[in-house]
Amino acid sequence: MSTNVRPRRKSYDYDRAIRQGVAGGLAGCIAKTVVAPLDRVKILFQASNPDFQKYAGSWSGAFRAGAQIFHEMGVRGLLQGHSATLLRVFPYAGIKFLAYDQVHDALMPTPAHETNLRRFVAGACSGAISVFFTYPLELIRVRMAFHTQHTSANTSARLSFIQAARLVYREGAGMQTSAKPEFEAFPILKFYRGFTVSLIGIVPYAGTSFLAWGYLRSTILPPPPPGSTRRPSSPATDLATGAVCGVVAQTVSYPFEVVRRQMQVGGLTRPDRWLRWGETVRAVYARGGWRAFYVGLSIGWIKIVPMNAVSFAAWQGLKRLFDV
Repeated sequence: MSTNVRPRRKSYDYDRAIRQGVAGGLAGCIAKTVVAPLDRVKILFQASNPDFQKYAGSWSGAFRAGAQIFHEMGVRGLLQGHSATLLRVFPYAGIKFLAYDQVHDALMPTPAHETNLRRFVAGACSGAISVFFTYPLELIRVRMAFHTQHTSANTSARLSFIQAARLVYREGAGMQTSAKPEFEAFPILKFYRGFTVSLIGIVPYAGTSFLAWGYLRSTILPPPPPGSTRRPSSPATDLATGAVCGVVAQTVSYPFEVVRRQMQVGGLTRPDRWLRWGETVRAVYARGGWRAFYVGLSIGWIKIVPMNAVSFAAWQGLKRLFDV
C-alpha cells in the first residue's frame, strides 16, 4: 500500500477552513492597498473616462493622470473607491484562496497527482466561485472609481459606497430592451452588469495564475520530504513566483477585463439600454482595433507585479502564521 496518500479526515475541519479563508482575505487586502492608486487610473483608462483619455496609451500618461487626481482631490482621490475595494477583496480573496486549497486537495492530494491541467482547473474553479459571490461589490467599486466631476451633473465628484449602490439600483428605468421585465422583477441583476464576461475572463486569469504558481513552485523548490505534501519556500521565492504568475495571467485575460469594464459602466455611458457583451466587444474593436483590447495593459503590468507578488507572499506567510 502506498504511504504517499494522506489519511481521510473523519469530519470537515471548519476551524482550519476559517483560518485559510482569513489568511487569503488579509493577503488580498494587503496587496490591493499597495496598488490602489494605479488601480484607479487603470479603471479610468479602461472605461474611457472622458476626463482622462488624453493620458491613455503611455506609461508616463498613467503617472500624469495620477498627478492630476492628486492635485484635484489629494490622496483621497487616488484612493477613491478603495473602501469598496476592501469590502470586496476580503471576501473575494478569502473565498478564492480557500476554494483553491479545497479543490487542490481534492484533485491533487499528493505531489504525484499534480498535473498542469489539474492546476489550471483548481485555479479556474476557485476564481469562478469567488467572482459569483462578490461580483456586486466589484461593480460598485468600479462605479466609485470611474466617477468624476464630469460623469454626472447631479452628484458630487466623490461617491460613497451607498450612493454608488443606489445609483446602480435606480438605473434602467428607460431601457427599451427585451430584458427590461427581468430587471424589474429581479433588480439584483443590475449589480451583475458584465458578469458573464467576467466569469469567462476569470477562467483563463485564475486558471493560468495558479497553473503558473504550481508549475514554478514544483520546478524551483526542492522535492518535499518523504510522506509530506508541503514544500518549504522563502518569502523572496514567493514574491518572485507571484510576480511572474501575475504577468502571465494578466496578459492572457486582459481583453476580457477591458470588455468587462465597459459593460460595468454601461449604466453611466448608455443609461437608456442594456449593453450585451457581444455588442461591447464590437464597440471596443471599432474604437481602436485589436489594440483597444489592451488599453491600460502597461499599467496593468505595473500594478500586477507588486500586487500578485505581495498577494501570494502574504498568503503563504499568513498560512504559515495560522498553521494551515
